Amino acid sequence: MPAVFKRLPGLEVPVGEIKHSLAKMWDHTARAGGAAPAADSVRATQLNFVVHFGFATTPDDALQQFETIKTFAQRYPCRVIVLCPLTDDDGATDFRAKVYGECFLGKSKEDTRCVEFVMLSYPLASRCYLESQVSVCLSTDMPLYYWVHRFSDSGRLADYQFLLQNAKRVIFDTAIVPVNAMTYPWPQPAVIRDLVHARLLPVRQSLGQFLSGFAPDRLVANLTGIKLYHNSRYEAEARVLLDWLHDRLTRCGATDAVKGKVIPSESVGIDDFAVEFCYSDASYFKWKADISRNHAEFAADMGAGRAELVTAMHLLEPAAAISEAVFF
Repeated sequence: MPAVFKRLPGLEVPVGEIKHSLAKMWDHTARAGGAAPAADSVRATQLNFVVHFGFATTPDDALQQFETIKTFAQRYPCRVIVLCPLTDDDGATDFRAKVYGECFLGKSKEDTRCVEFVMLSYPLASRCYLESQVSVCLSTDMPLYYWVHRFSDSGRLADYQFLLQNAKRVIFDTAIVPVNAMTYPWPQPAVIRDLVHARLLPVRQSLGQFLSGFAPDRLVANLTGIKLYHNSRYEAEARVLLDWLHDRLTRCGATDAVKGKVIPSESVGIDDFAVEFCYSDASYFKWKADISRNHAEFAADMGAGRAELVTAMHLLEPAAAISEAVFF
């Protein structure tokens, strides 16, 4: 984790001078002719965002997520606090800090959107002081969002109660965290959001729009099961998508006897995803998608004739998935 802190951009500053250093940073940028908020501006900050890198995060991975937040901030200006915890083996005893800022010019000079980063490196032995340090860094009176990336132990993460209890949303990606992350007894389970579910938004919308063309009772009449095939790289997405399909069909009146089955497959014709509703009569619904080609095909017959559709299909890009998870 020291390598993560070192890899992230920014100017290292004394921990006790973070706020002063942020103001000085913008003054220097303005004098150099760069994009910076006006001196009397409140920087149009809309929210606080805490990004917590788990021990499994590599330096390259951390830099990639850093860029994701920068893209997110072009639409939602924010103060970002990046937590880089250190293991006991790292031998560090003190907090370290970096500051970084960047502004993005919109359609006019008045449309300037800025992001401020504060990177904090800290040993686990000093975690008891983290709450006060983060509180100092937050922009006052702004909502707090908490994104935890690649944590490996839900129980250890649960020690960060001040963030889990005060965040308006707690975000993680169930493709890269412990399997119990969505079922762990978090203090506010209603605010937990899964990035896998978020990036599936275009898929869920497309499936929902097509299936909405059939009466709910007709969709579930004689329905015996659901099969979802998936490419191995989309294992987490397949699990989440099947849960979503089962939930929606249950709302249409499907019984508990209707079970879902996830089937890993690289077979020709399966592409990245394929879904099949199994019926005991002649009805059928089939959908397959090739995400790499931005392509999907639907075919169904619920007793009133065959319906077919070819459409585009993609997953949300990382910054857009963050937006979906944060605000919905």
